[in-house]
Amino acid sequence: MQPADHHLAELNLGILKYDWDDPRVQDFVNGLDLVNGAALRSPGFVWMLPEEDMHFEQTSDDGNMGANPRMASTLSVWESVETLEHFVWNTVHKRFYDRKAEWYDMGAVLRFAMWWVPVGHRPTMAEAMARFRHLDENGASEHAFGWDYVKEAQLWKTKACG
Repeated sequence: MQPADHHLAELNLGILKYDWDDPRVQDFVNGLDLVNGAALRSPGFVWMLPEEDMHFEQTSDDGNMGANPRMASTLSVWESVETLEHFVWNTVHKRFYDRKAEWYDMGAVLRFAMWWVPVGHRPTMAEAMARFRHLDENGASEHAFGWDYVKEAQLWKTKACG
């Protein structure tokens, strides 16, 4: 249950099968502005780590994500589980989600973590990775969780693929 005066932060981690300039992932690359634009216009969207900051976190040796040049991730904040769930499953994002097996290395990290943040808080990548690792090592709790932990979340049960 969402605590009063809190929003929902989410981090998704993915590793592309091919380099960013490979033609086999160009539909994904070319769709990023469309999907991110839909997020920015979605009811309940609060904030997203800017592209240049995300690029640094993903690819730099000084970043928090392992300096993998094929990393493709998002860190964002939403007003509620329901608003994030609507964006993920009922917008153009779903068309791209359904094609994830074409673009992402499904044997590599493709994961998702959520946690509550006080209204106005913008999580850092260090914080997000700590939450992700906590979920990975300890399982779902109020500290970090996935869709199945949140009773309000229902769309993932019928709309998620594979």
